[in-house]
Amino acid sequence: QVQLAESGGGLVQAGGSLRLSCAASGGTFSSYAMGWFRQAPGKEREFVAAISWGSARTEYLDSVKGRFTIYRDNAKNTVYLRMNSLKPEDTAVYYCAGARTWPKKTSSSDTYEYWGQGTQVTVSS
Repeated sequence: QVQLAESGGGLVQAGGSLRLSCAASGGTFSSYAMGWFRQAPGKEREFVAAISWGSARTEYLDSVKGRFTIYRDNAKNTVYLRMNSLKPEDTAVYYCAGARTWPKKTSSSDTYEYWGQGTQVTVSS
């Protein structure tokens, strides 16, 4: 049973930075594609970023390109999301997700088998 646990969320002012972490246990983390999604109040869950098992491939939501960086440390079974230049519209609950193979459509939450409980990110203006 794969378990994912996010941490690192919090309250930050616009223009600030946060680093989210997602620790995995119970599976072969190093073989999984990993992703980050977010969900703001009243909105659907939205793809943010994805990374392949060996970090060779990454994808991002257009609105976070150049500001967010996804990376992973397979030795620590952890995937990270570094978020810089945060904006109020980045406010959401952020979830990490895992897939046993690279998703055919990385932006679709249906293609990920494993999910964490989420961590709140609030950006004040």
